[in-house]
Amino acid sequence: MLKLQRRILQEVDAAQDMSEALQIVVKRVREALETQACTIYLKDAKQHDYVLMATDGLKVNPDDPIRVQPGQGLVGLVVQRGEPLNLESAPSHPDFFFHPDSGEERLHAYLGVPISYNRQVLGVLTVQEEEQRRFDVAEEALLVTMAAQLAGVVAKASAQVGVDSSSDTAGLHEQISAQVLKGLGSVPGVAIGTAVVVYPPANLKAVPDKTVEDIATEIALFEEALVATRDEVKVLKERIATHLPEQEQTLFDAYLAMLSGHSLGNEVVSEIRAGNWAQGALRKVIKGHISAFEAMEDDYIRERITDIKDIGRRVLSHLQAGQKKVAQYPEQTILIGDEVTAAALAEVPEGHLAGVVSGSGSSNSHVAILARALGVPTAMSVANITLSEAEGQEVIIDGYHGQVYIAPSEKLRRQFLALAKQEEELDADLEALRDMPAETPDGHCVALCVNTGLAADAGLSLTVGAEGVGLYRTEMAFIARDHFPTEEQQKVIYKQLLAAFAPRPVIMRTLDVGGDKELPYLPIQEDNPFLGWRGIRITLDHPDIMLVQMRAMLRASEGYPNLRIMFPMISHVSELDEALRFLRQAHSEVIEEGCQVNMPLVGVMIEVPAAVYQARLLARRVDFLSIGSNDLTQYILAVDRNNSRVANLYDALHPAVLMALQEVVTCAHAENKQVSICGEMAGDPLAAILLLGMGFDALSMNSASLPRIRWVIRNFTLVHAKELLQQVLHMDNPLMIRRHLETVLDQAGLGGLIRAGR
Repeated sequence: MLKLQRRILQEVDAAQDMSEALQIVVKRVREALETQACTIYLKDAKQHDYVLMATDGLKVNPDDPIRVQPGQGLVGLVVQRGEPLNLESAPSHPDFFFHPDSGEERLHAYLGVPISYNRQVLGVLTVQEEEQRRFDVAEEALLVTMAAQLAGVVAKASAQVGVDSSSDTAGLHEQISAQVLKGLGSVPGVAIGTAVVVYPPANLKAVPDKTVEDIATEIALFEEALVATRDEVKVLKERIATHLPEQEQTLFDAYLAMLSGHSLGNEVVSEIRAGNWAQGALRKVIKGHISAFEAMEDDYIRERITDIKDIGRRVLSHLQAGQKKVAQYPEQTILIGDEVTAAALAEVPEGHLAGVVSGSGSSNSHVAILARALGVPTAMSVANITLSEAEGQEVIIDGYHGQVYIAPSEKLRRQFLALAKQEEELDADLEALRDMPAETPDGHCVALCVNTGLAADAGLSLTVGAEGVGLYRTEMAFIARDHFPTEEQQKVIYKQLLAAFAPRPVIMRTLDVGGDKELPYLPIQEDNPFLGWRGIRITLDHPDIMLVQMRAMLRASEGYPNLRIMFPMISHVSELDEALRFLRQAHSEVIEEGCQVNMPLVGVMIEVPAAVYQARLLARRVDFLSIGSNDLTQYILAVDRNNSRVANLYDALHPAVLMALQEVVTCAHAENKQVSICGEMAGDPLAAILLLGMGFDALSMNSASLPRIRWVIRNFTLVHAKELLQQVLHMDNPLMIRRHLETVLDQAGLGGLIRAGR
């Protein structure tokens, strides 16, 4: 059964479009179960009914497709119940609905299973048979498995919003081709600009087909890449020869054989001659080889898939190096890609980046956080972007709702230009508040600080009236290098930041890598990196790294008493005790060397549930607490914040998260210690009202959000904020909480903070 499923999925993966993929499924499933009919119905997002999209066995009229309402007939019953329906005789069922001229009047046995994704029924997969019988357990298992596998494909397609919903069987395909895409609104704002498509390097899956006219040039580029790859493999073979037995070295001979012009070369050249560019031709050939190997019965042969993939990546890397062009970035650049990286953002000239559209990631992935720091509207997890068609097109991003419009109409363009103008007017009003304190109408002040990772950010942070640095991510200096920075190099970086903000406080977090933050020179391979070796766990295991960093911080603070040090990812009191011991050691060492520095204030970052329940014990040992809401929300809700599949479950306004935050504030204040919050939650206008009511002493956020949060605080009394907090703490649904707070902001005249326009 597993081999059968694998073969069907291989064919689906190789399909050119959705229509072909669906037809493959119904044909192969019908053959496998030896039934008389297999059919797929999919939801029409606009008309809210289900359309027969593919069938093998039933008669259909392309001009008048079968449409089913939820609750109508057996298909509607499967949709309504959301579970499989296995009947010995379909016509005998009271909900049976006969479709004239379909030919199903002769069919009795019926099995229908829902195609479900993220708790929504996107379609129904059915099989029907003339014999009166119930489908057995194995047959039902196959259909359920196929529906589950198909759900991801359908969800990716139907996530796009169709401009017009067609009434024929091509309706879904027209939706897929529509120019209005739906994702997650990740950075608020409106952006209008020109699309610049970015492709991840050496990623065969990300390579699109592209028609070329200069066939000879493409062939020459491919052959150069082939030669370069062969030379590379020969070098690897020679390098490893002294460490491997002779029989194991034959793997490299196999690589070289596949890289010969008579093997892989001829196939790719044939594809290029058919009109595809070299990279697309290579992807197609490698994919074909992988499918062929996966279909083989011999497990040893199938394991060679890894070798095929490696060869493909190596050739592609040389091919891309040969064809890479210097990107042209218009003044209003919208970066678009299946996976936009931080490096891609960094390549755009200063002042040219207008917006970001990424096919993967969530609102709390690091690319989204970086885009938020830059203040550029962003939509993440935008499904099924047709990259080759987007290049050079005008694009509109509604970062509030995650809507992306490619090649918009003039009418739509005018509407968004008007909204963008209103946003500019709002920003101008916020600019006027820059030098005013974040003080409530009843006289309560909250310190507004910034999160940063680069000393160069200091200028921008100060222009928006930041009262200090609530979180300095020291790992940025490590990630930007190909080796651990020396103590002297770190000292220079830290001193620049302390000097730029003096006398305002600067909280430096000790090295926090692991999870989704990797150092190229400290590879960490783990099955579950977010629960693995990261943060304080790494530096405590490497006192050499921790002591060097602490010494650099302390030496940098000579003459600048605004240094604060914070430890990340603390889950045990003993970890804090050990970290404090290292800090005292580093302080003693620099004092002995003649540095005139005092012991800085020290804090703990509350990021895991264990720290929440030990907050009072931790507060007794340090000078302040600071909550990292991104990770704390992730760990409390058991939701990977970078996983777009469960992104809808990640919500910092979840009642459990709010109760945890209140607990930490209560514990810190009970020990007369200050407490701040430095995650993305601090920059959310909705959450800021609740954080004010909880009693946080400081909020730290990206500089782009700071003016908006100042406006919120200046418009809500502390008494009102506390009343609102008590109201939402009695609510059991984050969506209900969010809607309530949106209404409150609207009533206060602050609706422009959460939607386009004013």
